[in-house]
Amino acid sequence: MFTKLSPYVLVALNLFQAACSTVSVTTDYDHSTSFAQYRTYTLAPSSEKIPLSPSGEAALRDSLRINLAAHNITEVSKDADLHVVRHISTKEKLEVYQGSAMDYGRIPYGYGGYGLWANAPRAYTDVSQYTEGTLILDFVDAKTQKLVFRGIGTGTVSDPQTNAERIREAVEKIVEKFPKTVSH
Repeated sequence: MFTKLSPYVLVALNLFQAACSTVSVTTDYDHSTSFAQYRTYTLAPSSEKIPLSPSGEAALRDSLRINLAAHNITEVSKDADLHVVRHISTKEKLEVYQGSAMDYGRIPYGYGGYGLWANAPRAYTDVSQYTEGTLILDFVDAKTQKLVFRGIGTGTVSDPQTNAERIREAVEKIVEKFPKTVSH
């Protein structure tokens, strides 16, 4: 038996999904370009000094193929309308978080503090180091060699399987923002 979900539950699910996102994406495009003209693409060969792992490469190719097909753009081996050029980089990052005992369950009470750690220090600093990866997808008009769309996905680099999942997520989010190709 199915029940109707309340609008509050739907909003909560959307917020939960957004909070679980592991990749942030930004895009930009040439607003004067008619994207309806693009029906085919090729993935340009990588010239990266550090190439993607085999699972990352497969994730990129498969995700592009699936997500661009939703825009009626298919992969071809030559004579494409668009060249998709990828750029990959990584950067070591530090995250510094400063907090207080209030962050860990210390509850204010009328006669002083009462909490899980009544004698906990009042302030602390937490430092974590991680590697941030960036995937840039440039969509270049094959005839004019003009950049018409750019998507940038950023996320934490981990093991090859997790990286492949994040590449899929980045490509999906980038292509989701690709201008509609429906001609009127």
